Amino acid sequence: MKKNDKIVVNIEQVTFPNKGIGYIEGQKVIVKNVLPKQQVLARITKKRSSGIEACLEEVLQQSPFEQASECSHFLQCGGCTYQNMTIEAENDMKQKQVMQLLEQAGIEVESWEGIVSSPKQKTYRNKCEFSFGDEQKGGNLALGMRKRQSYYEVVTLTNCNIVDADFLKIIDAVLHFFQTRNIPFYHKSRHEGILRHLVVRKGEATGEILVNLVTTSEIPFSLEEYKNALLDLELQGKLCGILHTKNDGLADVVQSDQTDILYGNNYFIEKLFDLEFKVSAFSFFQTNTKGAEKLYEIVKEFAGEVKNKVVFDLYCGTGTISQIMAGKSKKVIGIELVEEAIVAAKENAQRNGLSNCEFIAGDVLQKIEELQEKPDLIILDPPRDGIHPKAIDKIIAFGAPEMVYVSCKPTSLARDLQIFQQNGYQVKRVKMVNQFPRTVHVETVVYCRK
Repeated sequence: MKKNDKIVVNIEQVTFPNKGIGYIEGQKVIVKNVLPKQQVLARITKKRSSGIEACLEEVLQQSPFEQASECSHFLQCGGCTYQNMTIEAENDMKQKQVMQLLEQAGIEVESWEGIVSSPKQKTYRNKCEFSFGDEQKGGNLALGMRKRQSYYEVVTLTNCNIVDADFLKIIDAVLHFFQTRNIPFYHKSRHEGILRHLVVRKGEATGEILVNLVTTSEIPFSLEEYKNALLDLELQGKLCGILHTKNDGLADVVQSDQTDILYGNNYFIEKLFDLEFKVSAFSFFQTNTKGAEKLYEIVKEFAGEVKNKVVFDLYCGTGTISQIMAGKSKKVIGIELVEEAIVAAKENAQRNGLSNCEFIAGDVLQKIEELQEKPDLIILDPPRDGIHPKAIDKIIAFGAPEMVYVSCKPTSLARDLQIFQQNGYQVKRVKMVNQFPRTVHVETVVYCRK
């Protein structure tokens, strides 16, 4: 077998994040974007000592877990992976993926407690970052999600199973506005053009909508006309803020050199349980509100009785977990790198009448050295790459008797748990939440005791 040969592969399992595994002549074959128990025709792209990598050409035999996708963009769009899989099978697969990763890492788990499904499988996202581009090289301006296996081309979303209908109306209006004015998108390779991203956020509980247009600093169009085009829309929710962010950086990420308010506020209000949260344009907030409530219910359950306890909430974002825990604890201290998020966290605590929360802006790696209190419980909700290797030793040095780790990436979770386990922490309970159905992602909550 050599590169570009086509092979028939029976997919035995799909490992995290979306690697289908099969075997030919004793050699391992990895094919992405497939389902367990499918038979596929694939083309070899790489041969490594660890196995053969191949790309999907055709599904020859369907999986027993397969269903028809309800999204017209599914085969092209890179936003979802499992629209063609039953939700029951998706939940089961993700649970097995996490269990396999932790077992392979040598993590001894006392109690596996299953997986919780998201309350909503459709229109659950309260935030989406859409990209400007072209439908194909030299084609029409597009606004939506990147195409599968493409770095440049974009699928304009006219329907989508995981975002709100208001998002689609906003995409359509913004795209029409710039198409009629012949405003070019920003070419990542040539570093030319204007339009970069459109970020839309909407409160599930409040209906408030925040729209942020990201462009280069060159503005060959009227921001006033753009703002009015949005305000003229008939939406189910209500526009609470229209922002314009200038970004002249080379990286293809949403970041701000300068952000101006064109209308309303630079934040929206969302509710979790009986608490209100002010969420600013660049601060982290769980993108599935109803799923987040399920997630945080597990965090509260794992944390147990916190009366008279000092709780550290590391990587706290806008302070959602901190404030959920504050009602019954002696004191909660939250640390977050994004200063804007900490400002919002302090306002949120005041908004919710909580006086026992302290929020600190800065890198967890540095700021935990400045803390004088001794924690009874540490809650960790780090970014996808997990805890910084230098920070994890400092966290362990606190000697907290209990920890709850909330992870959005099981591979980094497995790595971090190895270190905690080596330092005397036992993994008592593990429970998962399929917070982002139809995608490869899964949330895992872990309770550790020293």
